[in-house]
Order: sequence, then C-alpha cells, then structure tokens
Amino acid sequence: MKKNLLRQAAALCLLAPAASFLALPTAAAPDSVAAAASAPQTRGLEVNADSGLAPGSQLRLTLEGTPGGKATARIPGPDVVVPLREVSPGQYSGNYTVRRSDRIDPAAVIRVTLSAGKRNVAANYTFPPSFMAPVAAAPARAPAVIARAPVIVERAPLRIERFALAPVGRAEPGAELLLRLDGLPGATAWFDIPGIASKVPMRETRPGHYEGTYTVRRQDNLAAAGLVTATLRADDNRVVTSTLSQPLISDNRPPQIGNLMPRQGEAVSSGPTVVSGSLDDASGGGVDPQSVRIVVSGRDVTSLAQITPREFSFRDRLPPGRHTVEVVAADRAGNVAQKTWSFDVGSTVLGAPSVTLPLMVMSHQGNGQVDQNPTTIRGRTAPFATVQVRVDAIAPVVGRRVDAGVAQRLLSQQVQADANGDFSFVFNPRYSRDNATVLPVPGTRYDVSLTANRDNLSAESRLMLFQRS
Repeated sequence: MKKNLLRQAAALCLLAPAASFLALPTAAAPDSVAAAASAPQTRGLEVNADSGLAPGSQLRLTLEGTPGGKATARIPGPDVVVPLREVSPGQYSGNYTVRRSDRIDPAAVIRVTLSAGKRNVAANYTFPPSFMAPVAAAPARAPAVIARAPVIVERAPLRIERFALAPVGRAEPGAELLLRLDGLPGATAWFDIPGIASKVPMRETRPGHYEGTYTVRRQDNLAAAGLVTATLRADDNRVVTSTLSQPLISDNRPPQIGNLMPRQGEAVSSGPTVVSGSLDDASGGGVDPQSVRIVVSGRDVTSLAQITPREFSFRDRLPPGRHTVEVVAADRAGNVAQKTWSFDVGSTVLGAPSVTLPLMVMSHQGNGQVDQNPTTIRGRTAPFATVQVRVDAIAPVVGRRVDAGVAQRLLSQQVQADANGDFSFVFNPRYSRDNATVLPVPGTRYDVSLTANRDNLSAESRLMLFQRS
C-alpha cells in the first residue's frame, strides 16, 4: 500500500508544466465513438522533447493504436508530415528536429493519421500548457503523458484538384514533357498517353503535389495520340482519374495536297484519264479519308474514287476539252485544305512543251520508318516511262563501326511503269560485306533517288527513310 501511494505522488509531480511533452487532445466528437468501433483506433500519443519547441529541440513521438497499419503525424507551423514506424505491435515512433525557421504555434494541434486495411482514422492532439510559456533550461527527462480519447475523423476524400501539362515548346524527339498533378497526399500517381506510353510514374515532390516526365521518341506520333489520363490511387485502393484538357501538341496546320496528276495545264491524250494526288499531314494526326471530296468539272466523283489517308485516285474516260478538279480534305484535328487545278484532254499530245513528267512515291512518306525486312516502294509516273532507282544506306555515327557515316549502295535498278503509270521496286536493308550479312543499325538513313524518263522528258524525286529501333 505504501508503494502505491509513493507511485501516485510521483505521477502527480510529473504533471507539473514542462516543455518536454504534449498535452491532452481536443475532446472527442460525441457521434464518433460508434465509428471508431469498426475503424482503426489510436489510443494515445506520447511525445518527448529536448527543449520544448526551441530550435534544435528534437521531438520524439510515439503513437499507440491498431497494429499492422501505417501512421503519420503532421507538425503544425512548418506543416511537415513525420512518418511513424511501427517498432512493436501497435506502437509507432518517429522523430522531428525543430528548425530555426519553424513557427510552431503551441495553440495548434498535431494531426495523427493511422491507416489499417482499407480504413483510415485521424486524431487531433493539442500541446500541453507548459508549451505556452517561454522555454526554460532543459529539465531532466520526465516520462511523457499519454493522451487519451482522440477525435475520430472520417477518411480524407480522394480527388484530383488539378492535372496540367507544363508549358513546353515544340514536342520534337528528345523533348521532355512535364505533367503535374495536385491531389490527396501520400497516394500513388501515374499517367497514360494512349497508344504511346502506359503507367508513367509521377513522384510526390511535396505533400499532395505530383510530377511526372516523358521523353518524346522519334517514332511517337503525339498528334494522333488520345488525351492523357492521370490516375491517383490511395493506400486503401480507392482510385480516381482525370483527363488532360489539352492535346500534347497543337495541330493548327492544314494538310498538304500535292503530286497532282495530271499536272496544272497539262494536256493528255484521249482515253481513260487518271486523276490522283497525295495527302500529307506532316506531323499532324493524319488526313481523315471520310473528309475528302473530289469534284471533276462540276461532278462529285468522291464515291467512285479510291481514297486513303495518304492518297486519292479517280479513273474515268473524260470527254475532250478543259477539265477542272477541286479536292477538299481535312485532318483529324479539323484543319481543312483545298486544291483546284485544271488540265486538257485531247487537245495536244504527250511531249508538247507545256507538258511536265509526273513522278511521285505512293507507298511511303518522307522521314518514315522501315523494319529489317525487304521494303517495297511503290510510285506513279507517266504510262510506260522508265524509272532509274538508287538506294543508299548511311549508318549513324555510333560506336566504332567502320561503316558509320559512309554511304553503302543497296540498290541500283531500272524499272518500267505500266499502262497506268504505276511502278514498284524492292530494297533489302541487310547487305553483304566480306561474305557476311550486315544487319541495319537503328537510326540508319536510307536515301532513295528516282529519275523518270519518257519522250525526252524527265523528272526527279527523292525519299528519305529511317531504320526503326
């Protein structure tokens, strides 16, 4: 009995004001007790301090609660979240050193969060009255007071406050895209670029602020990609998403309608006439075939034409005389292009001074990519014209390859166009050197040179392709 009285007297002495411990928490809300029965519970917070809230003082926080969870404590003033590690079942501990720049209000509360399973619980604790007084000389370390009956708070709502693309210049290969997100702290975040990249991680640079980067590759077609979507996932597996309101790059340039056949002012002989051209949207999302309209001498022939995202072609026996062609096309961003030209049928013959020889590549666009298999190139010129073909490979300057930067002739061949002016040829990116097969290096450039000839007329065209990585 005497020993018990001595222990009680010692405990009463320890309740005197001191700068090394925290006081009781704010009162619990009356309707929160029922919620605590099914949610994780915090049973008390123990805090030791070397010199109260003075600069350099180390706060040592120990939380008692439901075991097997994750716990944090938010220090007011600097608004710093201190992780509390579970050192024994149900006991979580963490340290924080007061900085000179900290402005900790002893009247504010320390907010403790404990997550277990799929439920969260938060509790607010106030500083003891001794922290209101000026800091005195550091007394001998005294046992800390354990606060009881925390305030039970519902789990924080999961939402994305803001998702945006940082301002960048033109998104060219090698450029870095920076995306930022604001939402619930302590979650996991990532973003997806449809058709290009999935689950690109976003790092939490400060509480509730996440940043992620993506480096544009040469083969990425950002204009054709869908809108970027960000995902935020809480520890309890709740998930929320947000879609970027702007495309990664702005496409405000209309497509180009070129390589027209017959050419402007050209005179062609009577018989079936092929009206054709190419559609090039450069770095945009591509031409929408459904948007293409072709009118020949006032007659809509769209339904009779062959139309792809890269070309159009219409063949018919046109009556002699002047004919006007109007072509309208739009890309997938809604930019519209229009082209009008005219030619004559049956008024002169091929080879007259006003005639030029057509020549265009129909199967590939400039700066396109090829794989390691044999590549077929298709083109169009005047009927029965001869086409001289030359293909050179130039390997990139990488490592110590003996062929780096040196042109290697892959093909030199003459082909003849058919009655419609169509021709094709094949080149193989693989070639032999010293009785060994040389595989192409990613980034190798292929220079394709074409020269067409017929009836003392000639035309030249060049195409540049790259080896896919």
